[in-house]
Amino acid sequence: MTKHWNPPKGPPKANIGLKPAVPKPSRIRREPPPLEKPATLDKALWRQSQEWEIGLAIAGMILFALGIDAAMYLFAGFITH
Repeated sequence: MTKHWNPPKGPPKANIGLKPAVPKPSRIRREPPPLEKPATLDKALWRQSQEWEIGLAIAGMILFALGIDAAMYLFAGFITH
């Protein structure tokens, strides 16, 4: 197999007198900062929260509307017969 470059022939070249560079500390953060866990509420606190009250209010309105709907359906059935 042939090489894509010609290796140097003979001894390696002499150093020109440069000192090896001192490695600098990396400015790249190696470890990402820890993610903050979302605050969780236990069930007792969750049931006292505003989101729970809003959900109950919406469910109550839907049940109330279904009750009125059923009453109107029954009332219309009595009138038409």
